[in-house]
Amino acid sequence: MHPDQYEDFMRMALSEAAEAYDADEVPIGAIVVYKNKIVGRGHNRTESLKDATAHAEMIALTAAYSQRGDWRLDDCYLFSTIEPCTMCAGAAVLSRIKTIVYGAKDPKFGACGSIFNVPTEKKLNHRIEVVGGVLKDEIGEMMQAFFKQIRLQKDKIN
Repeated sequence: MHPDQYEDFMRMALSEAAEAYDADEVPIGAIVVYKNKIVGRGHNRTESLKDATAHAEMIALTAAYSQRGDWRLDDCYLFSTIEPCTMCAGAAVLSRIKTIVYGAKDPKFGACGSIFNVPTEKKLNHRIEVVGGVLKDEIGEMMQAFFKQIRLQKDKIN
């Protein structure tokens, strides 16, 4: 895949994030791409499923396993609107993802350089190329709008 295509695919992940936003979930979206085709997609569903593991990336990876008929996602790209956490970055390593492309950094949970760097850890048997910052401003605006809305809702309750 050529880096010129990253923005187009990130917009598709951003569309997933918008679905999460509309469902009152933290607006994070993810897609898995193989040979320029989406083989998995997902958005955060932790609140609706009451499941801490229902992150956008995990849902997209699971869909890709099903679509590809294998847990190995060699030559696949994982696009996530936000820097993956340790769980999601670890799952990407275990899945043999080729490249993680993310939008905005996550200074509180990010495991692709912010707090940890799971995808490039030399002690692991697979390493992943990481590209960050794709559409970070648009993604950051969506996240800020979401959390502003949450704060306003809390203020109305109190």
